[in-house]
Amino acid sequence: MDIYQLAIRPLLFSGFKADPEVVHQRSLALLHAIDATPTAPLTKLAKASLQQYFCRTDRQLEQSLFGLKFANPVGLAAGFDKDGIAAGMWQYLGFGFAELGTVTYHPQPGNPQPRLFRLPQDRAALNRMGFNNLGSAALAAALQQRHAGNFTIPIGINLGKSKVTPLDEAATDYLGSFQRLKDLGDYFVINVSSPNTPNLRDLQAIEPLRIIFDTLQQENQGRKPILVKIAPDLAWEDISAVVELSQTYQLAGIIATNTTIDRSQLTTNFVTATGKKVTEEAGGISGAPVRQKSTEVIRFIYQQTGGSLPIIGVGGIFTADDAWEKIAAGASLIQVYTGWTYNGPWMVDRILTGLLAKLEARGLAAIADAVGIGDD
Repeated sequence: MDIYQLAIRPLLFSGFKADPEVVHQRSLALLHAIDATPTAPLTKLAKASLQQYFCRTDRQLEQSLFGLKFANPVGLAAGFDKDGIAAGMWQYLGFGFAELGTVTYHPQPGNPQPRLFRLPQDRAALNRMGFNNLGSAALAAALQQRHAGNFTIPIGINLGKSKVTPLDEAATDYLGSFQRLKDLGDYFVINVSSPNTPNLRDLQAIEPLRIIFDTLQQENQGRKPILVKIAPDLAWEDISAVVELSQTYQLAGIIATNTTIDRSQLTTNFVTATGKKVTEEAGGISGAPVRQKSTEVIRFIYQQTGGSLPIIGVGGIFTADDAWEKIAAGASLIQVYTGWTYNGPWMVDRILTGLLAKLEARGLAAIADAVGIGDD
């Protein structure tokens, strides 16, 4: 019995009529309360219980990618834990890895509220958060104080540009955050694809991106894996150019994809919280409506690179079938966010159980054997 879907989600989504961002913050605060007292008896009991209910271990699910070991391919996407509030808890909820951020060099409040909306008819969310976070210095301090080096899963850090920083100074802004955090994350992601920071997506053009890649890799000197996260709305030729540039600068991989600005797949007409047409509301769409497009982007990148550039697939993953679709298209790892908020903490275990069943049905020894296998 899944108590989340039977009782908790109906209350959160409709019963309390609470702002989704408030619910999100309270959930993080609860996880933080557990995370911040590691030696307390109740904390130890809580973590043991979470591990028992939500964690699944199987060697068939393990992979080694860009120098890191992943116990399973399902990760928490960036955006859920921007400031590392619950950084030490994701390993107890079944995730094979977790990505903190997006974090910016300067602290910033983000866009005006309300800025996060559920679209239940579409199993989707609309967000225009605007990289609200405490800044990279605060994240570094939090990781140093509580958990640096003590995680049992890889921890990524997603880097964004501060809103106050001009586009032509973006590379310096990313560099500043990377310098503060480079010893505290297992891998890093250059986020140039959020639609919620003005003109940020312009940085996906080759010349600005070249400067950012060059600046970070000169500082990095090959010590940490660096990936880039792209939008699902790029033209194919632009994706091809980003892939080629990523290979030139020896990036560790590509995350495909961020949220979409396309509204054509939505059945929702009006955002209940504002009364406005969904086409009039700014922000990116995540969840089921981006599933097909993100998978198409993954397949395109995998075919272009012959599988030589690892891909983390994200967008519209709710079930094991969704996860398998992205892995078969070419994703070595996947990330969830919106699906997890809809389906609850048991979702990761259900996905992993389903993936193991699919491996067995196809006579495959390991999840890595399924990467890029194509459609059945």
